[in-house]
Amino acid sequence: MRIGIVCYPTYGGSGVMATELGLGLARNGHQVHFITYRRPPRLLAFHENVYFHEVSGEDYPLFEYPPYDTALASKMVDVVKFENLDLLHVHYAIPHATVAYIAKKILLSQGRYVPVITTLHGTDITLVGSNKAFAPVVEFSINKSDGVTAVSESLRKDTVDYFRIQRDIRVIYNFVDFSRFSKSNKDHFKKAIAPNGERIIVHTSNFRKLKRVEDVIEVFRRVHERIPSKLLLVGDGPERYNLEELCRRMDLCHEVRFLGKQDAIEELLAIADLFVMPSESESFGLAALEAMACEVPVISSNAGGLPEVNIHGRTGFLSEVGNVEDMARNALAILSHDDTLAKFRAEALAQAKRFDLKVILPQYEAYYEEVLASSTVQID
Repeated sequence: MRIGIVCYPTYGGSGVMATELGLGLARNGHQVHFITYRRPPRLLAFHENVYFHEVSGEDYPLFEYPPYDTALASKMVDVVKFENLDLLHVHYAIPHATVAYIAKKILLSQGRYVPVITTLHGTDITLVGSNKAFAPVVEFSINKSDGVTAVSESLRKDTVDYFRIQRDIRVIYNFVDFSRFSKSNKDHFKKAIAPNGERIIVHTSNFRKLKRVEDVIEVFRRVHERIPSKLLLVGDGPERYNLEELCRRMDLCHEVRFLGKQDAIEELLAIADLFVMPSESESFGLAALEAMACEVPVISSNAGGLPEVNIHGRTGFLSEVGNVEDMARNALAILSHDDTLAKFRAEALAQAKRFDLKVILPQYEAYYEEVLASSTVQID
């Protein structure tokens, strides 16, 4: 099968999942064509059956902003025609599902029909899509897709609640590639971070307000008062300066490390004892899943799809958004005893294996076949 994948080439969940999905499909013998404005971060080396098509927009004096949507639609049409694609799989509703509809109509006018599958990842629905200015276009684009998937049951429900959806939405969960994410022996690395055997707590995100990274620091402060520990903050974003200031006010600068964006996040998770994700909104919680694959239990909020990933009392604990006291208490319950930590580690790994790429990839392949078999030419 020849598949075109359209995504944002970012460190965020949608870009990571789209790239990992494409690589998995390529290993299974499919021909995969990435169409985006920059090579995705996890598409660094040569891979058999993988092709990259860069979308380049021209700057014209007439336009205040380059017309990326037009350039993307043109590139989609070009790749479908000349690479003879069987389908387009677009990740994130805005603008990809809308642009895919335009490309599909152009191709249809030339006697070529290509089905479009849209995968909803979260903020395209819960934040952007719920904005009244975008809602009509998002709703239309979802309904005009030949197939639609959501990365969690929570996100599927939110989509149906926000919009008048006239088609089924298939839940296909995010996944983790165990060939990359697994606990490995990094004792020398761990000793460099925690030379006296301190517990290591990790958080990764884009440091936006809704990630509530200040809650991570507050939970860590309470844990550190009881148990020698270190905090690794991985990522970057608009809240970083405020977070650094908060650490200084709390006199925690020697215990907290801001590591910025990291490609080899699995090496950091391999030495972690606990992962903290207190977000006020999470469609799935991919970062938590990657931690669990490295046998790291999770302290998280109960927002969105997190309860579908982090099982309360088994793989970690869930708390109400903003309840840092409860999160700290749960963190201490896990970290205070080696036997308890070992039990949670084992449960985290067992749960993560339910989301193994080897389990999820066949679901996408079957859905592709289903859409190809059932899609009909839409002339409206």
